[in-house]
Amino acid sequence: MTRALRMLETHPAELGGVDPAAIVACIEECLSCAQACTACADACLGDANPERLIGCVRANLDCADVCETTARVVSRRSGSPDLTAALLAACEQACRGCAAECERHGGDHPHCAVCAEACRTCEDACQQLREHLGTTGRAPA
Repeated sequence: MTRALRMLETHPAELGGVDPAAIVACIEECLSCAQACTACADACLGDANPERLIGCVRANLDCADVCETTARVVSRRSGSPDLTAALLAACEQACRGCAAECERHGGDHPHCAVCAEACRTCEDACQQLREHLGTTGRAPA
């Protein structure tokens, strides 16, 4: 059992019918993606010609920030399903854009390929939780 799941299960408030596995997957994938994006940005800056990777660095940093914020909000019982859904949608968009940018460089830069994979996985986890919220009408956190 992951720590995120243990925290959800020990919180005194109910989840309101939201699948804890979907919440945990979203939190964990957001945090993993934020780490991958931060490391990818750093690797891009260490390239012999980092100026050609400026767009990738910017996408990485934006995606990392959105993913971290999403993980934090989803971890709380915010009580605002509209805000949570909007943030999940923004995270999906940031991940989709970052993945596309990293995929452009993935053949020459293996770190970009790893980052793109993390972004696609996070995008999927956010989409699944957002869709689940649409069926329950409740905020997960």
